Amino acid sequence: MPSAFLTLLAATVLVFPACADARGILRMQRMSPGDLEVGGELAGLPPGSTRYVRYEDLLKLPQESYTVSDDTNLPRNTVISGVALTTLARLFGQSSESALIVAVCYDRYRTNYPLDYRAVHHPLLVLRINGRLRDQWPLSENGGSMGPYLVSHPFFKPAFKVLSHQDEPQIPFGVVRLNFQRESEVFGSIRPPGNWPAGSSVGQGYVIARQDCFRCHNMGAEGGQMAGKSWPRLATMARTDPRRFQRIIRNPAAVTPGARMPGEPGYDDATVEALTAYFRTFSGRGSGNGR
Repeated sequence: MPSAFLTLLAATVLVFPACADARGILRMQRMSPGDLEVGGELAGLPPGSTRYVRYEDLLKLPQESYTVSDDTNLPRNTVISGVALTTLARLFGQSSESALIVAVCYDRYRTNYPLDYRAVHHPLLVLRINGRLRDQWPLSENGGSMGPYLVSHPFFKPAFKVLSHQDEPQIPFGVVRLNFQRESEVFGSIRPPGNWPAGSSVGQGYVIARQDCFRCHNMGAEGGQMAGKSWPRLATMARTDPRRFQRIIRNPAAVTPGARMPGEPGYDDATVEALTAYFRTFSGRGSGNGR
């Protein structure tokens, strides 16, 4: 663990309100629109179950507080307080050691928090901003609410780099649901068919796509659906029109005016070639028109 993190952790304000059995706050029905929806593999429940947690009950769980200066959703030196995702995995998931936590947003954007990411970056489900409850939070970058929940970090230092793609902070706002799932099943849905070494272009493309593209594009039930373009559709484009595919990666608005997808102008040729090679492995797999 980085020494800077240990220093920050030592300065963390830890509060442990009374909550004898955290699973006892899981409710069968939604009590209010701002309840956090949780699902997937929940401890003591059949797979695929869905439950709800009131905001007020989340505030009773062990809280952590940090001053953050590198979250692009928040002004510098903002104090955030909430529950660590690792704590939520331990309290609600069937296995805190292997559970992948998937944050689902109201616009169908999804962010994945595997065990290694949580260990290095210690993401937090934010419940208070500068001591204020969510009805007093600042607005998001698009002028709307950042609630009902968002995820942030004590600080973010990239943990890896693949070609010109660097480990990115996963800091969604508008989070409405947390899924506790098996990493092997979620990431396995987009693992490239065949046996590809990690250092190959396909292997490198997989690592990049898993962290970046998977947030907005889906393979069946897994992945985000904000973009409305499935993995097979991207695969078809990578195979039939690789130039257009690579232009979209770097500057989507230049290809499709008004595109909401952020571009990656810093990706070099090797990086876009790796993504192209990776997506080509899915060509012909599934329906190109699927969402």
